[in-house]
Amino acid sequence: MVVKCPICQVEVTWEGNLHRPFCSERCRLMDLGAWTAGRYRIPGQTLKKESDKDRSDEEEPS
Repeated sequence: MVVKCPICQVEVTWEGNLHRPFCSERCRLMDLGAWTAGRYRIPGQTLKKESDKDRSDEEEPS
């Protein structure tokens, strides 16, 4: 089966490709970098941030 690399759109074979669905380690790392930089987002509800007071109540005294 032949697929297109999601990053550079080069056609690559699926079978035996260590980097699938990418064509190379370079494209795989570019995709990982995009996730870590927040360029890809999955839609969902916005989470409410905890206030500092709420967090201090949860901490146990030493």
